[in-house]
Amino acid sequence: MAGPEDIFQKAMNEGHSAAWDQNWEQAAQAYQRALAGFPESAKALNSYALAQYQLQHYDEALKTYIHVARISPEDPIAFEKIAQINERMGNLKDAMQAAMQAAELFLKARELDKAIENWLGVIQLNPENIQARSRLALIHEKTGQTSKAIIEYIALASILQNGGNLPKAIEILQHAARLDPENGEIHQAINLVKAGKTLPRPMRPKGGTGPLRMAAVKELSTPKQPIQESPDPVNESRQKALKVLADMLFDMSDESTEAVARRGLAAIVKDIGQLSMQQSEQTKLLLHLSLAIDEQTKGNESAAIAELEHVIETGFSHPAAYFDLGLMLYQTHNQENALRSIQQCVKHDDYALAARLLSGSILRDLNRSKEASAEYLEALKIADVEVVAREQAETIRQLYEPLTESLGRENDVKVQEKLCDNIAQMLMRVNWRQHLIKMREGMPQSDGQALPLAEIIIQAQSSHVIEAMNRVNELARANHLRSAMDEAFSTLIYAPTYLPLHILIGELLIREGRAPDAIAKLTLVANSYSVRGEGAQATTVLKRIIQLSPMDLVSRTRLIEQLIARGQVDDAIGEYMDLADIYYRLAELDMARKAYTTALRLAQQPNTNRAWSIKILQRMADIDMQRLDWRQAIRVYEQIRTLQPAETQARESLIELYLRLAQPQQAQAELESFIAYLEGNNRDEIIPFLQKLVDEHEDQLMLRRELADQLYAAGKKSEAISQLDAIGDRLMEQGDKVGVSEVVNHILTMDPPNAEDYRGLLAQL
Repeated sequence: MAGPEDIFQKAMNEGHSAAWDQNWEQAAQAYQRALAGFPESAKALNSYALAQYQLQHYDEALKTYIHVARISPEDPIAFEKIAQINERMGNLKDAMQAAMQAAELFLKARELDKAIENWLGVIQLNPENIQARSRLALIHEKTGQTSKAIIEYIALASILQNGGNLPKAIEILQHAARLDPENGEIHQAINLVKAGKTLPRPMRPKGGTGPLRMAAVKELSTPKQPIQESPDPVNESRQKALKVLADMLFDMSDESTEAVARRGLAAIVKDIGQLSMQQSEQTKLLLHLSLAIDEQTKGNESAAIAELEHVIETGFSHPAAYFDLGLMLYQTHNQENALRSIQQCVKHDDYALAARLLSGSILRDLNRSKEASAEYLEALKIADVEVVAREQAETIRQLYEPLTESLGRENDVKVQEKLCDNIAQMLMRVNWRQHLIKMREGMPQSDGQALPLAEIIIQAQSSHVIEAMNRVNELARANHLRSAMDEAFSTLIYAPTYLPLHILIGELLIREGRAPDAIAKLTLVANSYSVRGEGAQATTVLKRIIQLSPMDLVSRTRLIEQLIARGQVDDAIGEYMDLADIYYRLAELDMARKAYTTALRLAQQPNTNRAWSIKILQRMADIDMQRLDWRQAIRVYEQIRTLQPAETQARESLIELYLRLAQPQQAQAELESFIAYLEGNNRDEIIPFLQKLVDEHEDQLMLRRELADQLYAAGKKSEAISQLDAIGDRLMEQGDKVGVSEVVNHILTMDPPNAEDYRGLLAQL
């Protein structure tokens, strides 16, 4: 029977395996199982926190790293992670405190580079942090980097002078002058102080301003007084949009390894058009996006609008930007432009409700009451579906269809205006969800089925349609398909644009074995939903079409467009992968690779599952290998290596490709790089990896030589000598006596048992 330690180790191994595959959800679950038996294991806690961080569950990751810091107070990594997560969440004070602790612990562990990195992170957030400046100055001075030390001392003097401590400022400047008496900057600073002039305040180091913007957004979104209320739908979406924009600014300005890797992917996607921004365009985008958030948090809406328009002009078409711009245009009474922007995000799940409400309000201002009432009814449908149980959502959504149909025939402006007023009163309030739930509790039910909230505020001739639909379903269940079809067509007279009825007709056609007709009918329905801006329904119908006809590439492409519009990027990538697999099975490798390339472009967006990029690149490399496009395959494998250094197959393929292309130096460099990585992470894999390469490339003496060195380092002297003997034999066959002599001398350094034989051979050579 397995003991607690065995269960713990098994769970940890499962977590590591899932993490290796970038399956962070599964990894987190495995680490949780490990923690169930050993809740204070720092190793398991660190692994669990990393998985939560990769899943972007920042609150849970932060809580776990704080726990790690409590039980392992000497671990600088935990404090560094706490600082990074607090930066991401806009908690700058906590971020600086944790970074200072991390820096001191790294210094204690003699990891100067990491300590300096954390101190620089502090002054990035607060250029006038005296403690961080002091530590940097002292470290630079002690490590002989005098010019950097003087820069920090001048910054310190400026902070002290502006704080009123002039004697201390002069003392620091004089100390700096003794480090380098010829330095012009320090003499200029001393002359300014002596002349009674103020030194310039220290500048913020160049780099990302994402944490500062995130903090500003957090401040803007936080109520002045703590209240237990959720905001109205428009303010809720506004906070969400600002958070998304700040997140993107944070990600795009991040100069981490992953950011560099993402930029490198541009070379791979270039063959399908201008999919990735040039560096200059991204710099411009970052500037305008940063200023847009800055001006908005200061209340300068006109300036924020101008900057956000520049952001969109650079090609940044995220729904968050359109919603934020549309809301500010609405608030500044620029109604026509506001409506155009708002309509760009009406399909996105995060903004659909608020976008419908804003569109309805704008249309009322423009005296377009009929269109306004339709927008308000759509808003109520979205809100109603959100508060009912999941199993009732689709039914409620369909029950709104005849109400929409009836409203479309209503031409009384007073009725339209009354509807708009009633829905606005229901939804444009704090705690609107609780209000709707309370209203539902007092509503009657029809045969145990919940009714739409719209029944309270609209009197529509919809009962006939609903009753007819029930009759059609009853006939279909009884397998009277022809009668069911006749009843459905008769009902169309009363509700010709009632799309659930058209869907039902399509399902009847399927049961009659008329799949092409059914697909044509469902395609029209999906197009109608899409035109209406009802992305959820369009997506459902398109999935049904693809289920009927997996090779319907047009419908799959439209489904992808709908998923992207709704913000379901991971699902869209999955559909691209399925599309590429179809092309692959049809042996259309160029089309398959193009689909993978487009999927890769989507995978580069912030907040997507990071495992996608690896999976897509592996498929692309496989296609490149089949097409014998080895140079392109190298570029792809290099990106896999950058994103996931532990990917053995990519490393092995790179070495093989370099050898095939007669590039032994690159192969040697790649081999040494991977071995260096394994030495620091998983030394046990080095020899099996090299042995496999040698078995597959027996004629590559470089591989045998590396294997021999690793075998000797592992204490396997006889096996190492055997490999070197094989190298010597091969060189002797080639007549390379100099090479043989080098190998024999190498063997002699290993103190072989028959050393005299080798010396004799050396003498003969």
